[in-house]
Amino acid sequence: MKRILVTGSSGQIGSELVAALRARYGEDQVIATDIKPSQSPAAAGGPFELLDVNNRQAFLDIARKYNIDTVIHLAALLSATAEANPLFAWELNMGGLLNALEVARELKCQFFTPSSIGVFGPDSPKDLTPQLTIQRPITMYGINKVAGELLCDYYYRKFGVDTRGLRFPGLISYLTPPGGGTTDYAVAMFFEALRCGEYSSYIDKGTFMDMMYMPDAIEAIIQLMEADSAKLIHRNAYNVSAMSIDPELLAAEIRKLLPSFKLTYQIDPIREQIAQSWPNSLDTSAARNEWGFKPRYTLEAMAQDMLCQIAARNPGSSSDSPLSSIMKVS
Repeated sequence: MKRILVTGSSGQIGSELVAALRARYGEDQVIATDIKPSQSPAAAGGPFELLDVNNRQAFLDIARKYNIDTVIHLAALLSATAEANPLFAWELNMGGLLNALEVARELKCQFFTPSSIGVFGPDSPKDLTPQLTIQRPITMYGINKVAGELLCDYYYRKFGVDTRGLRFPGLISYLTPPGGGTTDYAVAMFFEALRCGEYSSYIDKGTFMDMMYMPDAIEAIIQLMEADSAKLIHRNAYNVSAMSIDPELLAAEIRKLLPSFKLTYQIDPIREQIAQSWPNSLDTSAARNEWGFKPRYTLEAMAQDMLCQIAARNPGSSSDSPLSSIMKVS
């Protein structure tokens, strides 16, 4: 990777990935793009272009302008948002992906796009879900992701595009607020725990889903993109994860630093149904064996860092605020 174009750069993954790529390859080597102007570090810290990924010609023009050799395509609707607007989700998630692949094909670029645990459905094995297993998702988002995996496989076999991808679990980040994903309850719980000391979860207790802290996700993308292509067998759909949790487990970790934190429940039937159709845990052996995937953050380490990072970004809280106790610890 020498000249990298990132779509959806102001989103949850993009805002942190762009910064990591610029630190590694140089500020001017990473071109951030998004559909609207942004105040995010991705827009301010280096080259930034407005881009609607459904406009293939504009996509190609920007890639040519900067002599791109790598496309990292992140622009997409997430699970709950996609379910609320399935037709637009198909147009953006699949139309944008096809355009990104065409740009990569024409310019002979290396290519990455994320997949998701959403590719699995009620018929998939729930525990240690294998790398290769039945995929019959019940959401438009999941259907998009399965089709996307297959489309990337096709471009690799048919056109020789060096496509790569990861099946991400829920991603937890302190830099960006929840963005319409089913697993975003975990992010919201941290912010609300510090804001007011309580949180009402839309996911039920006992509903386990895989999660990963964003620094591990960013490292996994870079590690996969730098891996030897000849060693990649499942190149567009690696299961990756760091922990399997439900709301109760996460709340227990938060109480280690905020003992008075209260967790209640107001179940969202749509998101709970989505969550119930996804795995409890993933088998990540293919990623470990083929390119050395190994997350650094445990649940405990992630929870401590999340709380400290959010607290550090909210100075000036009153002495009786939940933030004050975290600031004393940090």
